[in-house]
Amino acid sequence: MAAKSLDYQKIREDFPILSTRMNGKPLVFLDSAASSQKPRRVIEAFEDYYRCRNANIHRGAYRLSYEATDLYDRTRARLAKFLGAPDPDTVIFTRNTTESLNIVAYSWAMNNLQPGDEILVSELEHHSNLVPWMMAAKKTGAILKHIPLTEDARYDLDRLNEVISERTRIVSVAHMSNAVGTIHDLKTIGRAARQAGALFVVDGAQGACHLNVNVEDLDCDFYAISAHKMLGPTGVGALYGKREILENMEPFLGGGDMILTVSRDSFKPAPLPMKFEAGTPNIAGVVAFSVALDYLNQVGLENIHSHEVALLEYGLEEIKKVEGIKLYGSQDLANRGGVISFLLDGVHPHDIGSILDEEGVAVRAGHHCCEPFMKKEGISGTVRASFYLYNGPDDIDALVKSLQKVRSIFKMPAKKAQR
Repeated sequence: MAAKSLDYQKIREDFPILSTRMNGKPLVFLDSAASSQKPRRVIEAFEDYYRCRNANIHRGAYRLSYEATDLYDRTRARLAKFLGAPDPDTVIFTRNTTESLNIVAYSWAMNNLQPGDEILVSELEHHSNLVPWMMAAKKTGAILKHIPLTEDARYDLDRLNEVISERTRIVSVAHMSNAVGTIHDLKTIGRAARQAGALFVVDGAQGACHLNVNVEDLDCDFYAISAHKMLGPTGVGALYGKREILENMEPFLGGGDMILTVSRDSFKPAPLPMKFEAGTPNIAGVVAFSVALDYLNQVGLENIHSHEVALLEYGLEEIKKVEGIKLYGSQDLANRGGVISFLLDGVHPHDIGSILDEEGVAVRAGHHCCEPFMKKEGISGTVRASFYLYNGPDDIDALVKSLQKVRSIFKMPAKKAQR
């Protein structure tokens, strides 16, 4: 089905915060890769839960609890369908992508890896997809290895065979880079992981919010997401895992709701998904996340991605007109999401971010929790502008105009722009 053009101006009306002003100027929000804004209906669903349905789930023998449990469980079923997971019980609610990946590192890696086993990641990963594996390697004696990168910040799949081996037990990569927007070829990486007999783990924090995901088609063993990047509340994430693997993993946390029986000296964990959902969860957040999923389905992920690519194409064309700009990431829009990562010659990223903020333009400045990549590039960080369904060409224009102000403030001489 062909993607439809988005009426982003109409969509923007659904997001209350986008009508606010910053420093007396209209808010231009270009930091959705960090956390997306929330439509009114999601905010209302969160409030409605506490006003009208507040009760704990899976416990109370009364109507409010039954209603809350039903809303919570229905969100799990919706999310499973959204991710293409065949069984809702294989979708575990967590706090975020970070916790989801840590569950795999603690409950699988630390109980299965042996000295000399290999974990394959890359220097382009978010710290959430690096640090847990570093911790697992330190605890087990496993070795961390990295997929080589191309000059334009893609996985160099022609060299994948140099780093994957019969000792590789885990391959963990991002669906889409948060730092530069590269969309990675998961099918090729997944096949290589299968051939090596390794687990295939996907950091989907930047994937599920922009791209259609089908975990069965990807044949990944785990896929991790965060609701707050998908128009949903903070404090809610999820981990999809293959049933046979999840069932053989140790629980991550112990306590209420994750047990079947407890005696004086031992316990038996509950079946999936409760085995990994100890304690009272963020019920209101999960309920509101269901509404966010409905919103994304209504707009259509194909339409969102097509809109972002069109913005990216326009944005790259316009930002190159700013003298002294250096861009990071692939210029191949076929494998790129709505992220522009750049530097302005001679100006620190934080200075750029501060001046843009004075103009009402919200961007991210720094290493974007991707410090190894920045060190590889020999820089401390970049400025990152990231788009979503509520952005339009006028936001790009505001960004470029503000960058010209940066040049004016720093009295930068005219010179040829870098590509």
